[in-house]
Amino acid sequence: MKDILARYIPSHAVEPVFGLIERNHIHLKIVNERKTRHGDYRRMPDGTQQITVNANLNKYRFLITLVHEIAHLLAFESYGRLIKPHGIEWKSTFQKLMLPFIRPEIFPTELLPYIARHFRNPKASSDTDAHLAVALKRFDQPNDKNYIFEVPQGSTFRIYNGKVFKKGVKRVKRYECVEVNTGKVYLFQPNAEVELLKAAN
Repeated sequence: MKDILARYIPSHAVEPVFGLIERNHIHLKIVNERKTRHGDYRRMPDGTQQITVNANLNKYRFLITLVHEIAHLLAFESYGRLIKPHGIEWKSTFQKLMLPFIRPEIFPTELLPYIARHFRNPKASSDTDAHLAVALKRFDQPNDKNYIFEVPQGSTFRIYNGKVFKKGVKRVKRYECVEVNTGKVYLFQPNAEVELLKAAN
């Protein structure tokens, strides 16, 4: 297990993460990319605790995602199964679990301020924290995608499921975009990754 973890998370995080997995009897599955989530936690019918994490994540996002899911397990175990999945119990559990990892031996110095800020009040997904998501993306494998905030207003773009949109105006934090085929308006996070089809003139 340690050898596998060493391929996916920073080397200084391997021992403490392995300890969390062992102590909590977690069955960790590393799976192919899922577009709608980075990871998930389930208590299986036979009582085993299963966590899945996408194999394509960079090692810093993988670590955050894995600890995020372990926090679900521990929050449910401590406070019962009726708590909100991303409520205050989960947030405090996640903060406590992440604290020992927020150090320069594990995360690059340029990431630490974004991570420290995020964990003052962690969100349901690191992707909804646009600043952290953009900072983490610097460590991804290069791809041909753009962020919504980089796409000029009036441009058309495609998302992962093939739907095509035209970018509109910014509403507070998110962008209003119109689905070309239906005319329906959707709101996009500024750090949503899209494929630019035609830039506005």
